[in-house]
Amino acid sequence: MSDEALTPELRQALLDDPSAILMDRDLMRAIVGAHEDGVGANVIDIRGRAMTALEARLDRLESAHEHVIAAAYDNQSGMNTVHRAVLSLLEPVDFDGFLENLHADLADILRVDTLVLVMETATKEGAPELGGPLTMVPAGTVARAIAGGRRGQPSGEVILRRVALATSGLHGAPVASEALIPLDLGPNRMPALLLMGSDEPGRFSAAQGTDLLRFFGQAFRLALLRWLDE
Repeated sequence: MSDEALTPELRQALLDDPSAILMDRDLMRAIVGAHEDGVGANVIDIRGRAMTALEARLDRLESAHEHVIAAAYDNQSGMNTVHRAVLSLLEPVDFDGFLENLHADLADILRVDTLVLVMETATKEGAPELGGPLTMVPAGTVARAIAGGRRGQPSGEVILRRVALATSGLHGAPVASEALIPLDLGPNRMPALLLMGSDEPGRFSAAQGTDLLRFFGQAFRLALLRWLDE
C-alpha cells in the first residue's frame, strides 16, 4: 500500500501509535510476508524467521496460561463443592438422618451416582446387603476393595480409578469409575470405607489430585465417630 492509499487521518494515527500494527498479528504477518516476497527466494530474512518463532512461542504461552486459569477455576469449584459437603455433614440430628443425608443430599452435592459407607463387622457373613447408604461387610472386605486385585496398593490413601471387580458389587448400581476413601475409626473398631461411584469413566482417575477428597474424608470420619460414640 502506498502513502497515497492512506488517508491523512489513518497515516497520522499509525505514526502516533505504531503499536496498533505491532499488536495485530494478521497485519504483522502480512508485512513480514510482503517483505520476504520482495527480497526474493535466495535471501533468508532472519528477522522474519525470528518473528515466526516468537509467535509460536507466544501461542504456547497463551495456551499454558489458559490451562492454568482453567485448572485454578476447577480447583476453586471443587473447593466450594467440598465445603458445601462438609457443611451438609453437620446438619443431621441423629444417625439415621446422617445416613439418609449420605444417600440423598450429599451425593447430589458431590455430583456422584453412588455414595456408600462400607463398614466391616466380625459378625457378618456372606454377601453384603446392598441398596442403602450403609453396607455391612465381613472382615477383610475393605482391604480387598482397596487393593482392587493389585498388590502393594497403599491402604491409607484416597484411591481414584476405574471401577474394580472387588468393588463393583458394593456400589449398588453400575458405575464406570470410583473413589475410595479409607476411614480409620480407631484401634478398637474395624476398618470402614467411603465409596463413591460415577457412570462417567473419566470422572475419577489416578492422574487427578486427592487433596480435597482427603480433607472431606477426614471431616466425614469425625462426623461418623460422633455418632458411633453416642
